[in-house]
Amino acid sequence: MSTPAEFWEERYVSNGRVWSGRVNHTLAQVVGTLPEPPGRALDLGCGEGGDAVWLAEQGWQVTAVDISPTAVSRGAAAAAERGLASAITWLAHDLTTWRTEGSYDLVTACFFQAPVELARIDILRRAAGHLSPGGRLVVISHAAPPPWASPEHIGEHRFQTPQEELAELELGEGWAIDLAEVRMREITAPDGTPAMLDDGVLVVRRT
Repeated sequence: MSTPAEFWEERYVSNGRVWSGRVNHTLAQVVGTLPEPPGRALDLGCGEGGDAVWLAEQGWQVTAVDISPTAVSRGAAAAAERGLASAITWLAHDLTTWRTEGSYDLVTACFFQAPVELARIDILRRAAGHLSPGGRLVVISHAAPPPWASPEHIGEHRFQTPQEELAELELGEGWAIDLAEVRMREITAPDGTPAMLDDGVLVVRRT
């Protein structure tokens, strides 16, 4: 069985570009309406950098971390093409062991879910601990399987609600819940027909 690092690197190496390069729609909705000016952002599991590049375009100074060196290199190339190289620090590192002394005004984790081992809650909780007062943790997750997924593919997997994710984080006192809801998002299914997906949206703010 491959390690998480081997799994993700193989996925990016063997498939060419995996993602669209565009920002997560819900992330743009949430971050685009924040009342505070852009500051320092940490993008967990940045993949090929679509969210990190968009954040930099909005004025954020971004640290983008992913376990796959190939994914990170593609993100860095995309940022350079748009003249944003100085706005994003790209790190190829396993977030299970990665540590930082920095503080952030925003931590994002979009679809930070995996079919291989991932200490997801520990990583999110540790990253939230680096938020400055007033800073936000934004977690966007798959809240339901896509309508085209077969029962065999889904298996016994159960998708958590934003409220369940919040309870699992156990952040304690000193936090305000800005959002904890499921939003529907329109997409194009693999067969070319319109479809809807459910995204869990959790936004907590350090008070």
